[in-house]
Amino acid sequence: MEKINDRLISWASILGDNALEQARTTSTMPFIYPHVALMPDAHLGLGATVGSVIPTLRSVMPAAVGVDIGCGMIAVKTQFTRDELPEDRKSLREQIERAIPLSAGARNSKIVATAEPRIQELTELAEQAGFDPAQYVGRWDLQLGTLGSGNHFIEVSVDETDAVWLFLHSGSRGVGNRIAQTHIKIAKAQMEKWWITLPDPDLAYLVEGTPEFSRYIAELRWAQHFALLNREEMMDRVVRQVSEWMGEPVIEQERINCHHNFTQKEEHFGKSVWLSRKGAISAREGELGLIPGSMGTASYVVEGLGNPVALHSSPHGAGREYSRTAARKTFTGADLRAAMEGIEYRDTDAFIDEIPAAYKDIDQVMADAATLVRVRHTLRQLVNVKGD
Repeated sequence: MEKINDRLISWASILGDNALEQARTTSTMPFIYPHVALMPDAHLGLGATVGSVIPTLRSVMPAAVGVDIGCGMIAVKTQFTRDELPEDRKSLREQIERAIPLSAGARNSKIVATAEPRIQELTELAEQAGFDPAQYVGRWDLQLGTLGSGNHFIEVSVDETDAVWLFLHSGSRGVGNRIAQTHIKIAKAQMEKWWITLPDPDLAYLVEGTPEFSRYIAELRWAQHFALLNREEMMDRVVRQVSEWMGEPVIEQERINCHHNFTQKEEHFGKSVWLSRKGAISAREGELGLIPGSMGTASYVVEGLGNPVALHSSPHGAGREYSRTAARKTFTGADLRAAMEGIEYRDTDAFIDEIPAAYKDIDQVMADAATLVRVRHTLRQLVNVKGD
C-alpha cells in the first residue's frame, strides 16, 4: 500500500504514469470521501481509472462507474475432476459456442425457457423503476444470455485439487451500455447548465436529490441486475452443455456471482457514501469473489479480508499493460498460439489484443492484493471461449 496523498491510496506496484495522473485528478473532486483506493490492477480508463474504488458524498459520476454497468464474473464448481473429462475438448468448445451468442451485437434468435422467468423479473423491475428498457434497445430481452466481445470469456478450468470449474465474464451488454452513455451525456449537460468547470469532462456528476440522479440510479440498478441475470442465464447454458458432453448432470458444489463495475450505497469511515467500483470487487471479510487473469493465465476464487482502507475492495483481474492498439502492433498470432499452448481455444488473430502479455502479471497483482483477499482456489484453463 502506498499513500499517494490524503485523497489517494494505491495498492498497485505496476502503474503507468497516465493512470496515476488520472487517479490523482479524480481524487480532487470535492465530494470524494475519504479517499480513492487504487487497486493492484489499475490502468488508464475513460473518465476514471479502471481498477479504482471511488466513494462520493451525495453524488455519482456515471463515467466513473463505466459503460459496461454490472460487468462481472460467475463461477460454478462441479463434481468432476480433470481425469474424468473426455479428451475431445474441441467438441465442448463448439457446443458452448452454439449455445451462447458471442461477439459485439450478438443476440438470441428466440427466448428460451430458462430466460423467460428472468426476463419477466427484469420487466417487472423496470416497471417499478418507471422506465422502459426498449427505449435503449428495442429487443433487450434477446440480449439476455449473450457474451459480448473484448475481454469477456467462458472457460472450463481446474483448481489445485483438479476439480473442474466453469467460469465466465460478462456484463449488461448493449442495453447497459446505452443506459450508461445516456446518463454520461446528461451529467455533462448538467455541468454546462450550472456553469461547473471540471478538470476532465468525463468526471461530470449527478447530484442526489435531483430527478436526473434518481433516474440514473434506478436505471443503473436495473442494468446491474440485468448483468447478474445475464451471467446466470449463460452459466445455466454452459452447465447444460457440459452435462451433455459428460453424459451425466453437473452437480453444482458452489456458485459465485459478483459485479466489478457497479455503484451502491455503503458505510465507510462513519459516513454513508455512494461507492463506485470501476474494475474492482467487493471484498468484505469472508465475502467470496472472483479475480480472473487473462485468457491464458490463472484465475482466482478469493475470500475478502475486509480491509477498511481499501474500502472493502480488491482487484477484478490482471489489468492491461498494453492498449488494444499497442498489443496488435507488438504481438502476433504465433505469440498468441504459444501463450495458449495446452488450452483449447478458437485460433484466430482476432484475439491478439487479448494475449496474456498485454496484461499485467497476475501473480504480481495477487501479491499486491495480499492484504485485500485470501486465495481459496487457483484455476487453470482447459477450454476458452471468446467472441470476436
